[in-house]
Amino acid sequence: MRRLLYLLREAVANVLTNRTTTLVAVATTAFTFACVGVFLLLYVNLKTMASSLEQDIQVMVYLQDDLTEQSRIEIEQQLKIDRAIASLTFVSKERALADFQAQFPSESRLLQGLGQNPLPASFVITLAAESRSSDAMRRWANRTQLIPGVSQVQYNQEWVEALAGIVRYIEVAAIIVGVILSAASVTIIANTIRLALYSRREEIEILGLIGASTTFIRVPYLLEGAALGLCGSALSLVILKGGFELFRHQIHSATRFLGVDALLTFFSFDMCLVLMLVGLFLGCAGSFLSLLRFGEGRA
Repeated sequence: MRRLLYLLREAVANVLTNRTTTLVAVATTAFTFACVGVFLLLYVNLKTMASSLEQDIQVMVYLQDDLTEQSRIEIEQQLKIDRAIASLTFVSKERALADFQAQFPSESRLLQGLGQNPLPASFVITLAAESRSSDAMRRWANRTQLIPGVSQVQYNQEWVEALAGIVRYIEVAAIIVGVILSAASVTIIANTIRLALYSRREEIEILGLIGASTTFIRVPYLLEGAALGLCGSALSLVILKGGFELFRHQIHSATRFLGVDALLTFFSFDMCLVLMLVGLFLGCAGSFLSLLRFGEGRA
């Protein structure tokens, strides 16, 4: 216990001795983590919005005009046992016409001169959650198109694929930026620890001469690096939270984006904890790298 308290005391002393360097390291680390966090927030919210919008996507299965009632019932039974379908609603030709006239009253007169109802009967289908990706929807639509009596399967394919593509690009960008800026954080913390090592190199040599183990000498600097990484990641979360709330307030104030702010979410508690642990790990990694180089330089 006494040894642990000594190591913690030494780590705190290292931080206090190099206050300016420590503050710069924490601020720079927080900035790099905040940059990564912006991409992660963008990805998380786009993913959430995509999932929310995918729930509202409906597939229209249009039936042939000369279809008999018996054939229509058979198609409905076939669709009901399809596990990819969460719900379906039959819309008759008469219901389709009534809905059109209610939604577009000024255009309904265009249908009056045709003599008969040109709108087809259809099934309005909501797919199950696992079948809402662009690839799954395409496969399901192609399969349903082959059912006898079905004239067309229609959904906003381009919109779904574009949304999925944007989410994938953001995910790749977040990974690339995360790797680059994580390496930058490790380098910053390593340089900070290296300065502390060189400023106390005589004390370190004395500890080695009186029999202190390498682990005993290195642990305070590993703890210092961990503290720098942890403080930097925690500060970045504070910055991100403030920026996020400001952005959401601006979105809420803009009338053309009504309701969008309700879809925006910040990192969950578990995600924040993971980000802080990542910061701690990167801090340890930076310290370890600096200690290795310092050892090689002494050798």
